[in-house]
Order: sequence, then structure tokens, then C-alpha cells
Amino acid sequence: MAGNGGFQASSGYNDRPPSSTGSGEADVGVDPATSSFFNNEFKRHEDLKMMLDSNKDSQKLDAMKRIIGMVAKGKDASDLFPAVVKNVVSKNLEVKKLVYVYLTRYAEEQQDLALLSISTFQRALKDPNQLIRASALRVLSSIRVQMIAPIMMLAIKEAVMDMSPYVRKTAAHGIPKLYSIDPEQKDQLVEVIEKLLADKTTLVAGSAIQAFEEVCPERIDLIHKNYRKLCNLLVDVEEWGQIVIINMLTRYVRSQFINPNSDDVGEEVEKPFYESEKDDDDDDNDDDGDSKPKPKQYMMDADHRLILRQCKPLLNSRNAAVVMAVAQLYHHCAPRSEVGIVAKSLIRLLRSHSEVQYVVLSNIATMSIKQKGMFEPFLKSFYVRSHDATHIKLLKLEILTNLATETNIATILRELQTYVTSSDKEFAAATIQAIGRCASNISEVTDSCLNGLVLLMSNRDESVVAESVVVIKKLLQMQSSTHKDIIIHMAKMVDNITVPMARASILWLIGEYSDRVPKIAPDVLRKMAKTFIQEEDIVKLQILNLGVKLMITNSKQTKLLCQYVFNLAKYDQNYDIRDRSRFLRALVLPTGEKGPLAKHAKKIFLSTKPAPVLESRFKDRDQYQLGTLSHMINMRATGYQQLMEWPEVAPDPTVRNVEVVMPWSEKPLLDSKKQKKTEKSFYSSSESSSVADSSDDDDDSDDETDSADTDESDSEEDSSANSNAEESDSSIELKKPKVKKVEKIEVKKDDSGTESDDDDSSDDDDSSDDDDSSETEEEIVKKKSPEKKKPPAKKSATKPSQDLDLLLDFGSEGTSGGVTSQPVQSTMGVNDLLTPMSALDLDIETNKNTTTANSQMFASVQVETKSYELLNKMSGDGLSIKYKFTRTISIFSPKMVSIELVLTNSNDKTLSGIKVGAKKIQPGMEIQDFPEIAALASKNSTTVLMSVNFNDTTQPASFEICTDDRKFNVSITAPVGELLQPNNMLEKEFIKEQGKLSGMAENSTKVKLDEDSADMKSIVSKVLMVANVVQVTSSETGIFRFSAVTLATSTLVLVSVAVKENGDAKLTVNCEKMVIGAMLMKDVKKSLES
Repeated sequence: MAGNGGFQASSGYNDRPPSSTGSGEADVGVDPATSSFFNNEFKRHEDLKMMLDSNKDSQKLDAMKRIIGMVAKGKDASDLFPAVVKNVVSKNLEVKKLVYVYLTRYAEEQQDLALLSISTFQRALKDPNQLIRASALRVLSSIRVQMIAPIMMLAIKEAVMDMSPYVRKTAAHGIPKLYSIDPEQKDQLVEVIEKLLADKTTLVAGSAIQAFEEVCPERIDLIHKNYRKLCNLLVDVEEWGQIVIINMLTRYVRSQFINPNSDDVGEEVEKPFYESEKDDDDDDNDDDGDSKPKPKQYMMDADHRLILRQCKPLLNSRNAAVVMAVAQLYHHCAPRSEVGIVAKSLIRLLRSHSEVQYVVLSNIATMSIKQKGMFEPFLKSFYVRSHDATHIKLLKLEILTNLATETNIATILRELQTYVTSSDKEFAAATIQAIGRCASNISEVTDSCLNGLVLLMSNRDESVVAESVVVIKKLLQMQSSTHKDIIIHMAKMVDNITVPMARASILWLIGEYSDRVPKIAPDVLRKMAKTFIQEEDIVKLQILNLGVKLMITNSKQTKLLCQYVFNLAKYDQNYDIRDRSRFLRALVLPTGEKGPLAKHAKKIFLSTKPAPVLESRFKDRDQYQLGTLSHMINMRATGYQQLMEWPEVAPDPTVRNVEVVMPWSEKPLLDSKKQKKTEKSFYSSSESSSVADSSDDDDDSDDETDSADTDESDSEEDSSANSNAEESDSSIELKKPKVKKVEKIEVKKDDSGTESDDDDSSDDDDSSDDDDSSETEEEIVKKKSPEKKKPPAKKSATKPSQDLDLLLDFGSEGTSGGVTSQPVQSTMGVNDLLTPMSALDLDIETNKNTTTANSQMFASVQVETKSYELLNKMSGDGLSIKYKFTRTISIFSPKMVSIELVLTNSNDKTLSGIKVGAKKIQPGMEIQDFPEIAALASKNSTTVLMSVNFNDTTQPASFEICTDDRKFNVSITAPVGELLQPNNMLEKEFIKEQGKLSGMAENSTKVKLDEDSADMKSIVSKVLMVANVVQVTSSETGIFRFSAVTLATSTLVLVSVAVKENGDAKLTVNCEKMVIGAMLMKDVKKSLES
């Protein structure tokens, strides 16, 4: 019998399940004579499935190792997905890790099965093991289904706050995946990226920048506060993270600092040594005579110098991509005098693989155009070796040509002479082009190069001869007057050269300089006329040009030849040649009177042509950032981000300043404060009591800002130390930990003085405790310019109402005590509120002695009810139905949503028997029909009520509307805000429940409010417009809270809107049902921004 899962060999081969090899075939290790090869019931991977279903963890672990091995070899193991996904709940840590590795590979292909395990992944996000949490998040982000985007968003938000940097790193990797699935989540993802950028862990930095680059690379403002931190962490970040950070910082430097090379003339200008000195002296004398002011000397910004200094050690990195990233940073951002330090590191990379060599040489070819002296000491490193590939040879040849100067041209030409004899024809042809470039750029060697190229024309290799002719033709255009012999020599070779481009070049030269060879040119035209039919198209065109030019300069000898060539071209198969011949014939051989163009034929054809400029093909590649794909292919690739031009004026450098928060604990400060009090106990009791009373008054003034509170507590400490210096300024010197520099924190005294009140001792104790905490806060946070504080208002102590929940009444517009829409005074809060009176009524007796700031609550907030079309009169055969949500408790069930239907008969006849027919609803949903309408007269309307239990989902409730003769399929979809009902609660209870519903149950986003809609009434009205919630009283200014529960399951839903000073607001929705919370947040945000 077979052993565990088929591992043990046995005599019964037919009983043994076939081994899994990943190819779907039986294991070749079994006996060839066995019938398992011909078994029709063969099942693929059967042994692995049996092992995965086993109760033993050892077998499961062994099976998973084999499966991961198959995946690593590239074999298909997707059919094992159902068997593997069942083991995601395994308690064995090793098995679970391998299962997550497998799911990460195949989750995108098997989305339906992966969705069934989402609840397991969510539970794994709370696992104590960081590897399991990270693996679960990785699998969750690999399921590319837009429906689970809200769940992914919540998981990422939770992971960003994880204690493990590995989990935070995984969260950063999941951000681009979520953004690709649902780009609408960008605003929330930017907030998450902002948190990740503030992370001080080197493991997270690279991944956070990668997420930043893919989601919001234009948000350069997020980098300001983290710039110096990223520069300092750069050396310790992982290699691939270093590449991403350096490339991003390159773009940042180009946008935030001025050009360090702005004072330079530009490219290097080669001058004779003594002549340059003489010119400089002359310039100095001229400057002294004119007494012009010199331009301001460039001073590099400290932050600009920081990135260059921190990147310099990375030139020794073992990773070629890191070295290349540093090299492109120096090339684009460093002073030209400092770029040379990267040359040695780039040369080191040339000893690597050919792929690396190709990339490095391509970048060196671009850099060497402007920085010749940078690579000149390493000239021999670019010599071509016999084992180099052709593309490597061509790049080295390009660099050698770029580096050619008057001093090293002799060495380079000797090297190029050996390359011409290479068996690689492409390389030999490129060498001849390089010789031509050297001859055109350096006038001293032009003649010698020309002579050498003429000698190459006698080479046996046809391609070498052809390329030499083409290069000679370009060089002769630059100085044709002194090289008549070369033109004659080339004319004699026209019979032997067969390469079309070379023949065309010779004919062009003879035609262009026919006046220098008047005897040879007509004979060449005669020979070409004989072979005109067999020539290539490019040669035929040059024969026509030669005939025209000779017709103009020597018409007596060449007129008949020219006519013969035109007649041959007239019937050529190529229409370009036919058109050219007709055009040229009309110019030089007109049948009638000469036209206006024929008079200027000589100027047209024999005008002086500009000499061709032999340039490097890498000259224009500097427009792309070095090291990028766009630079390699010399065209803009998808996703490429253009480097910005240097700004003329540097932006504000203070945006990179970070306010350091002192990490001091409260206990030592409290002890020191007590010690100060004991030392200064010689003050009189009256002075001490006045200080305590003033602190109590200040503490009870709840409407003051935080900065005023800290200034106030500071003034109390100073007054206890010296009561005679109440209106003077004082400074406290504090030392930072591990920092030698001493910072002075100036604290302005309060001008209000101290007052003594008749408060009880308990108030004094509370105020003293508050003083301690306020002093601690003041010492931790710096204050630059404390605001001037108003004198605190006196108030009498009142006992808060303990039976406030008995005062809640949602059924009436006003209160029994006569409270109307006028503002009332409440002990529940000290800031302005906007709450419907139907949500909360307060007892007037409780507020009789209250003197705190008023809580404004409007008597009622009118919300327009939105109507939806259920059935159009065109599709309903004259019957139209509209519906709206009444937001009242259904008479059928408290779990149902009450819906009002308005039926209108637009027909000319009466409709009868209108009722609800067949229903198609999801499990858990219910529909309560409206009563049957016996008859609906023409042009009349009627209103009915029906109820639907949506089971806390936004799935549509589909059913039929039937009449006596027709049936219409309709569906009602409830917005998520209509699935709620108000839930009364106090502020403390709201805050407590909101704290419980944090993490994945919390959704938050930024909202941009218009100036007209930033007031209390507008915010409350817009929230109530989309959600059936009730406002909760709030004691904090600018914070509006709303509460509700879902109808079906009574799940708590909390909504809060915090308005900031700049007009923006932060919207937060807390709900255990994450989908409802995410959808409600979108609806409320849309309403607030409308």
C-alpha cells in the first residue's frame, strides 16, 4: 500500500497516486511497464491535495514546500488553489507563511475563491506575529477587485499605525496597488503617505517614497518637512530604496534650489593655453576701466550641499543602480567642478556584466559631451576589446569620439585604425564615421583623416569603401577647393563601387563640383546613362541631378545625354523618379518660352550648400534624466517625469524647518516645580492665595485658546516667583537631550493681574493640578508670539444635571418650558453648537445660574426630501411612479425602511388592479407590499406606502408592478444614509463609543468647504440631507457630531465634522460595518462640498 501521500514505494503501483511534477504528467520514476501511464482516471496533483487535507501539520508543510518549489520553477499550480486556501486558518506558523506566499501569487487569478477568505485575512491583520500580519495585508492587496477597495483602505490605514516597521513597509507597498484599482481613493491615500513619510525607520523610507512617486509625485510639499530626514537616513536605507529616494530628491533639488552653474559660461571652450590667459588679462583690464559691478557670487544652500554630501559615500555601493543614481544626481544638480568625482565609480561598473555596461556606457556617452575632461584620464578604459558585443563596441566608439581633443587625437586615431580592419562590418563602418567626426571637429587632423579615408577606398570590403565615400563626401563639403584630386579619384572608382549610397554620394560630389572636373563629369554622366535602368532609386535621382547641373554648366556636351536620361526616367516604375524628371525637364529643357523658375535654375541647383554638421547621436539625450528608460530609448516613455528647469529665485527655504518637540516626561518637571515652591515659601499667605485664586479663574475660562492657556500658566509661575515683576518678560533656558545648543523660550506675562475670589478649597486644589499640567504643556511646546488674553469672566459653580437623558424629546418642535428657536444656555458645552431642538431639549431651571458661553441650537432644520423615479411613463405605458424615503418608523416593522410611492396615470383610460407582483430580492431582505389599487382614473395620482428591509445593504430590491394587463420590472435602491435611524446619546457617550470604533472601523477624509457653507446651519443641513442622523451636542468649537444606528441590525454609526480655521474640514465616520461607513463617508463628503 502507498505510504503517506504516496511517498513510500510499494509493490502496488496502481494504488499509488501519481506524483506532482507541475506538468500534469505522471512521475517518470515509476516502472515504465505499469499501467499508470495509460490510466484514464489520472488526477493531477492528487497526492498534494491528499496531503493538504491531512490532519498532520508535517504533511501539510511538506506539501506546501513542494508547491512553492513548483511555483518558483515557473510551473502552474493554480488548480491547487481551493486545497491551499483552506489551510489559511492553519495554526502552524510555517504552514500559514507558505500559504500566504502561494495566495500572493495566485490571488489575482483566482479572485472569486480568494474573496471567500477575506474575513480570515482580516482576522490575520490582528495576529501577534508581524510576518502573518504583513502577509495577510500583502494577499489582501493582491486581490484586484474594486469591490473590496474600502476594506483594503481600512487595512492599510490600520497597518500604517502598526508597531512593526515590516508591516508598515508592506502597507506602503499596498498603496500603489489600491490606487491602481480605485483612483478615487487618492485623497485618503495621500494622507496615509504623509504619515509614512514621517516614519523615521529606514525600512519604511524607501517604500514610502515609492508609493509617493506612484500616487502623488506632484505633491512636492509633502517632502519639505522630511527632506533633511531623508538625506540623513539615505546611507542606511536598503539599496533599492536608495535608488527611489535619490531619483525623487533629484527632482526636488531641481525645483527648490537655484542653478549652481549659473555663473559658468556653459560648455567647455578649448583655447590655447597662453591665449586664454592673455584674453583673461585683457578682460580684467576692460573691467577695471569700465568699473562695472561684478555679479553676485553664488552661495550654495546648506540643504543643497546636504544631499550632495550624503550621497557621496554611496558611490562605493556594490549595487550598480545606486552608483548610477548618484551619478545622475551629481550630473543634474551638482556644480560642474564637483561632477568629476563620479567618474571613477562609473568606470568601476564597466567590469560588470554586459547589460550593466550598456546602461553605464550610454550614460557616460551623454555626460562626456559636456564633461570631456571628466573621463579623459580613463581613456584606455573605453578601448574596444575583442570579446565585447557589437552594441558595447559602438558605445565605446562613441565615447572615444566625444573625448577626442587636440592632445589625445593621435592616440585615438591610432586606435581607430585597428578597428577599421575588424571583421564586424557594422563596427568597421561606425569606426569610419568616428574618424570623420574627429576630422570635422579638430581641423588639425582633417587632411590626415582625408588621406586615410582615401586609402580605405581601395579596401576589399565593400561596406568599408562605401562608408568611406560617404564620409569623404561630407568632409569635402567643408573644404572642397583644395581636394580636386580626391574628387577625380572617386570619379574613377564609380564603376567598381556597387553600394547605392556610395554611388549616390560620388554622383552628388561630381555634380556639385563639376566646374572643378569639367572633362570628367560628362563622361561619368554617359556611363550612368547606360546603366540607368539597373540602378537603385537613390542613384537614379542623383543621375537626374547630375544631368541638370551639367546641363546648366556645360549644355553643349551634355544636352543630348540629359534628354536621354529624362526620357528613361519618364517611364520609370517609381513615381518619384517620374515626377522629378518632369519637374527638371520643365526647368532646363522648356518646350516653349522659359518660365519664371527657369531663369533662376542656376541659383536653384548650384547654390552654395551648408556643410553638414557631424554630431554625436547622444547630444539631444541630455533632455532626459540620466538612468531612465526615456534616456535609453531617446523618447519619452510612459510614466516619465520631466526634470524641472532651475528656478531663477530660490523658493522659501524655511519650509524645510521642522519644529522639534521635546520628548520630556511630566514627572521630573512636576518634581522640579514642587521643589521651587518649597524653596520660595517665604512669601506671604495673601500673595499665595491671590496666585491660587487667579489660577482658578484662568482655569475655569473654557473659551480661551490653548496658546492663551499655556501663556497664562506661565504667568502664574512667574508671579509666584516674583510678584513685583508681573508686567515684565522672562525667558527660561531649556536644554535638549543630546544637543549642545541651548534654546531660549520666551514667555510673555499676562497683563490681567491676579484676583482673589471666595472659592472653596476643592476648586483651589483642582486649579493647582491644572496649573501643573498647563506648565508641563508650556514647557514642551514652544510659543513664538503669545496672544493677548482677555480677563476671565466670573461664574458661579453649578451642579450639572444628572437626569439630562430624561429631557430628550424628539416628538415636538419646542420644549414644555417655552424654549423656542432662540439660543439657550447649557452646561453641556461652552462653545457654539447647532443642534435641532427636536434632538435635545434642556431644562431651563438647570441653566438659570449658568454664565458660560452659549450653545446655539436651532429649533428645527428643514431638509428637502429627494424624489426618485421608479417607473417612467414611457416605459410604463402611461403609468409613472416616483418614490421617496419618509424617514419615519415603518408601521410593519422597525427594521424596515418606509417608502412613499406616488403613482400617476397619464393614460386616457383608467388603470385597474395595480399591485406588487413577483419579487427578486437578496437573502435576508423583505418587502411589505402596498395595498392593491383597484382603479386609478386618467390624469389622476395617488400615494401609497410600502416598506423594505434592505438588511443593511445597498443591494436593490427588485419586484414587479402589475396591472390587469401589464407587468413592469422595477427596483428600489436605498442610499446608505436612508438605512439609518437617529440614535440619541450624550457627548461623553459619543466620544467613548468613537474610541471603541477606531482602527479599521474608522473612515476619515478631508473636505473642502465653500465660504458660504462653512457655517453651522449649512453643515448640519447638508449632513441631514444625505443621512437620517441626529445631532449630538458638542462642547468644542467647530466640531459637529451626529449619531444613528442601522435599521436592520442596530449597528452604531457615528459621524463627526471638524471644521478648521482655513475653511477645510475633516470628516470622520465610525461604524463596525466597514462598507456602510465608507459609502456614508463618500455621500456626506459629496454633500458638504456641493
